[in-house]
Formats: sequence, C-alpha cells, structure tokens
Amino acid sequence: MNRQEQFIQTIQSGYLFKGDCIVLGKAMLDGVTNPEATVSVPLKTLNRHGLIAGATGTGKTKTLQILSEQLSEKGIPVLMMDIKGDLSGIAQAAESNPKIEERHKTINIPYRASSYPVELLSLSKQPGVRLRATISEFGPVLFSKILGLSDAQSGIISIIFKYCDDNKLPLLDLKDLRKVLQYATEEGKTELEREYGRISTASTGAILREIVALEQQEADLFFGERSFDVNDLLRIDDQGRGYVNIIRLTDIQDRPQLFSTFMLSLLAEIYNTFPEQGDSGRPELVIFLDEAHLIFNEASGALLNQIENIVKLIRSKGVGLYFVTQNPTDVPDAVLSQLGLKIQHALRAFTAKDRKAIKLTAENYPISEFYKTDEVLTSLGIGEALVSALNEKGIPTPLAATMLRAPQSRMDVLASDEISRLIAQSKLVAKYNETIDRESAYEILNDKIDRARQIAEEENRREETNNRRTTFPYETGGTRRRSTAANPITKLLTSATFIRGVFGVLSKVLRK
Repeated sequence: MNRQEQFIQTIQSGYLFKGDCIVLGKAMLDGVTNPEATVSVPLKTLNRHGLIAGATGTGKTKTLQILSEQLSEKGIPVLMMDIKGDLSGIAQAAESNPKIEERHKTINIPYRASSYPVELLSLSKQPGVRLRATISEFGPVLFSKILGLSDAQSGIISIIFKYCDDNKLPLLDLKDLRKVLQYATEEGKTELEREYGRISTASTGAILREIVALEQQEADLFFGERSFDVNDLLRIDDQGRGYVNIIRLTDIQDRPQLFSTFMLSLLAEIYNTFPEQGDSGRPELVIFLDEAHLIFNEASGALLNQIENIVKLIRSKGVGLYFVTQNPTDVPDAVLSQLGLKIQHALRAFTAKDRKAIKLTAENYPISEFYKTDEVLTSLGIGEALVSALNEKGIPTPLAATMLRAPQSRMDVLASDEISRLIAQSKLVAKYNETIDRESAYEILNDKIDRARQIAEEENRREETNNRRTTFPYETGGTRRRSTAANPITKLLTSATFIRGVFGVLSKVLRK
C-alpha cells in the first residue's frame, strides 16, 4: 500500500460516521485532492463548539456560509453575527461560475444553487428585527460584570435591584437604573439606608459614570421592551429548513462594550431558557461569533470568566458556539480547549511574531504522519483548510487538509431593495419593532418625588398662613391693638428661655 492509499484509508476510517453529518469537502495530500477522501462532521458533536480561523482573504466567511447552509438544510437554526456586512447573501441563490463548477467537479460533490430562510436582526437603528432586553433580565451580578464594577459597587447594584423588587419598581432601561441610583443618594437616602444599609455617594457616582459610558455606545437602544424571546431563534420554515438569523453589526464595530454586553446577555438568556438536551444526537441551535477578538480583547477579567463558564455549560442545552477570528491566539486558552471542531485556513508568516504564532497554532492540532502542520498552514490556498473534528464518540478525527465545497447561496451582500423586501416579509418585525415605554421605576419615582414636594409645599403654605393670622393686628372699639400672642412682653413671659430661667432662680431660692 503506497502513501496515497494509506492516507485515503486513514481519512475514510476516521471520518466514517453512522449518524447524520454535514460534508465539508475532500481531503488533500501533497497538493492532490482525492474525491474518495470525504471530510465531514457528525451532527451529534456540533454542540461541542468550534473555531474557524485564518488570515484575511483565505475563506473564513465562505466556510461560515457553507456550515450555515448545511445546518439549515438539516433543520437546525443558525444565529450569526454579521460585522462586515457580507453574510446577508445567504437569502439569495448563488450564480454558478466556471470556478465553482471546476471545484465541485474536482471534489465530486453535486452543486445546487439555493437560497435559505433568513431573518435579519438589529441591535441599532439598522433595518431588521429589534433586539432588546430589560435591565431586570440581566440581574445584578451580570450587569455588574458588564460594567466592570468593584465588589463594593456591585453590592450597591444588588441593593438597588432588591429595593426595586421589594417596591415593585420595574427596571426596564438605563434611565430607570439612573433614576433609582440618584434617588438612593438624594430624596430616598434615608429610606434606603434604614432598610438596606449605608450607600456610598462616591460609589453611586462611579456607577453612574460607567452607565453614561455605556449610553455613549447607544446601549439605550438595546435596553428596554419588548424583550426578545430567544425561542424565536429556533424557527423552521415550511420546507423543514432552519432559519439563518443574521444580526447586522456593521455600525457597532467601534462599540465593543455594547457588542460584549449583548452577546453575554444573549448566551445567558439561552442557557437559562433552553431545556437540558442530554444526548439528543443533534444541536438545537448553532451560533457563529464572527470577529471573535472583539469580544475577548475588550472584555474585563470578570466578563471573560463569565464567557468561559457559559461556553462550558451551554452545550448541555444543545447549543454550539463557533468562534470566527484571524488567529486562534485571539481566543483565550480556557475557551480554546473547549472547541471540538477546528477549521484552520492559511496563516501568513510575515514576521517573527507571525512564525511564532504559527508554531503555537500547529501544536493545537493532532499529530499527523502525513503533514508537517506548520508548513501546511502557510501553503493552503483560498477555500482550503486544515480540519480536525470529533467523531461520534468524542475522539478527534485525523487531521485533514481539505478542499472545501463552495457556498450554494450568494457570496455577496443583498441590495437595499432586497433587504427591504426581506424585512417586509418578516413575521417578527411587527412583534418586536414597536417601542414600548410603560410605567417603570423612572416614572414611579418621579411621581413619588413630585407628590412629596407637593405635600411639603402645602405644609409650608399652611404654616405661612398660620403665621400671618397670629401676627396680623386687629381693632377693638376703634382702637388699634396688637394681639396678645404678638405682644413682645407676652412673648418674653411665655418663652422657653424665660421659663427655664425663672424656674432656675426659684430652685436656688428654695434650696436656700
């Protein structure tokens, strides 16, 4: 048996699965693609998370598109972050060209241009289904982590949430939270400190500054009602295909805190909402996080710990997380170690730092008798990648340099009129795009303060009226006389100081 035959046998035995799977492409050895060496991934292990990495222009986005298309065809919904704005084309069928035809002839996989059911979602003012969540849904712990608060400041946030729960003050948006914080150190200071303990003005000031910083990233568009129901991500169309939910993020690349806030809240909500799946044989939802470095680079230590914990736990809910980034070193080791599927496109070795990163990347893949991994990483072409997956028993498959299949949907963005038509057909836009501003903590506390101010003003008016009545002179028998109460001598004789003095003198006399 020669080396090529040995290689084919290794790939065939390593990627032979009993259950349903998705096909990525065909394995290559020494630059030759073998149509008999199919590289696929079992659906059963797709909730074990994954990584798609590679230098700019090597085909990461197309790989993401391929995976999304096949998951949709298997009836598995997808959620993806579209930061560069080039994923909306999944809603339209591709136009075949000679390059695509040649590729599919080489790998011996039929090609069928197809469109897929797409829902466009938005965190900002871009057209699409509006994504929102209330402050209460975050809870004090998660919200404190997002703001990067100290332990003392986090304690104040916990008091604020408890006070609002006890007094039925809905915390819906950032103006609600700001109002309660201001109330806690001004009009309601005595009330809160009597019930919950001392609240530092310096700490509430620091918290308010962090909230203002979040507002400057237009987070007020995200906090509020109506809250997005994560179960709406699990829709299936009339043909049994899973929806590809695309969050349009092209206008928030420079607002990483908002992006991290949203992602963490979404993952936490999915974890808290979805039921335990056990060994279901297929994921319920697959999430692709494009430009993943934006999450990790700007995240605080507390936020990173929260992300790492969710990555470890969320797969039990049947959810797979796939990080898309330029270099695997962008992903923390604690997260990287949880990723079962790795699709590594070419890396470029322009500097000593690049070469060091390539060696580190190579060490993350299974040892192969057929490849020098670090050399292959720099020689892969566009649409080619090193693949390492998990088989149905959770064992890593043999490393395979793979010529990937081409996307069957459009490899370009939708035009503005196509986006408008897609949104007009949406069943979720009407549900979520109505702005709701019901009575919440902000309005309730303002009313409470206004009532207290009115009562205080009425008391002042009554007191002033009483004072005027007791000091106004009146006439008797045509002679103008001062009232007894207003007489200076009467005032002196009835004053507390005079009485205490008199009683003091009498006491001394009696003692003598």
